[in-house]
Amino acid sequence: MQKGKTNTPHIGIYGRRNNGKSTLINELAGQEIAIVSDFAGTTTDPVKKSFEITGFGPVVLIDTAGIDDTGELGQKRVAKSKASIKTIDLGLIIITNNTFDTYEEDLINAFQKTSTPFFIIHNKSDLVALNPDFAQTLMQKYNCKVIEHSTVKNNTEPIIATIKSTIPESAFATPSLVGDLISYGDIVLLITPIDIEAPEGRLILPQVQAIRDILDNDAICIVLKEREVDAFLRKTKIEPALAITDSQIFTKADASIPRHIPLTSFSIVLARYKGDFDAYLNGTPRIDQLADGDRILLLESCTHHVACDDIGRVKIPRWISAFTGKKHEYDVVSGLNELPRPITDYSLVIQCGGCMITRKQLINRIRPAIEAGIPVTNYGMAIAYVQGIYQRAIAPFTSFEENATDYL
Repeated sequence: MQKGKTNTPHIGIYGRRNNGKSTLINELAGQEIAIVSDFAGTTTDPVKKSFEITGFGPVVLIDTAGIDDTGELGQKRVAKSKASIKTIDLGLIIITNNTFDTYEEDLINAFQKTSTPFFIIHNKSDLVALNPDFAQTLMQKYNCKVIEHSTVKNNTEPIIATIKSTIPESAFATPSLVGDLISYGDIVLLITPIDIEAPEGRLILPQVQAIRDILDNDAICIVLKEREVDAFLRKTKIEPALAITDSQIFTKADASIPRHIPLTSFSIVLARYKGDFDAYLNGTPRIDQLADGDRILLLESCTHHVACDDIGRVKIPRWISAFTGKKHEYDVVSGLNELPRPITDYSLVIQCGGCMITRKQLINRIRPAIEAGIPVTNYGMAIAYVQGIYQRAIAPFTSFEENATDYL
């Protein structure tokens, strides 16, 4: 599975070969976690390392290949290094000898395209000091900080201070999943089917996250399978403040949960938590416009064993085709792998909840489709739409009163 922690900042280290990127990572970590060599090109593919920066907190540092790598293989390494920019929350550009030209400019263009904050570290300043005029020019042109550093002095405090002041709060803040929907003492009902896709002896991550979030907001969480919902409500007479279901059993939950009780799904909760919810709201109704032969892209943000009735490969395509009455083509891409064809070949993009990746990674995953004017939606929102309960499913996050007439 994708290993990026949901709310752990990802910091990418970029620069030319032998500029001291790996040495700097070891300094920040206080231990040797990156291979250091006097030979240029020691680091090949981007390497993730999770640890805690003293005085800051846990991070994932990404050590990348030199941006000036050469040859056919070197260019592939450079491409992978630049591709990692889509996954980070902060970029560090390592330079030496007061040298800065098209290599670094290309990096900054990539940072700006993905709205990624960055700053520049002039490394090995014990050998060649940072020219003040050169630093001032960079700061004015790119509106970023320039830090002077020497591995000999082993003083990372200015770098850590700049990381703290530059990295966006959203990279490490933990927003609430449903905290704005519930109050102290509220009862939240979680409907969690135990089927072939449920991990042995465990709940799936969105369910676990929901339980923790509800408890953190001093509310009461009741977890049960879909077969027990009717009996539970009938016997206890409890009226939950909110019900959250697995999207695959939306119709069953819709029938079981009284209409005056807000109902949504784990996937839709995640869609608002870390996706582009407004884009999803605009894109989901475009399912109505799908035509014969249209190609649909489904993006899974993790890799997993494919079951015979897989949600992305089997169920959603079946439900959409049944809804539209048309024949469509489907591509499924797992993890953060490259797309098999240009994004403009697709008429609709359906993104999973993205529980295994950061919000930055998810936003950059769907950004090309949004920029190309291709409608995007989310697994849970698409399922709710084709099953006729879309307005009820999004009502907790939009205006409950505004949508009330759609399901009363």
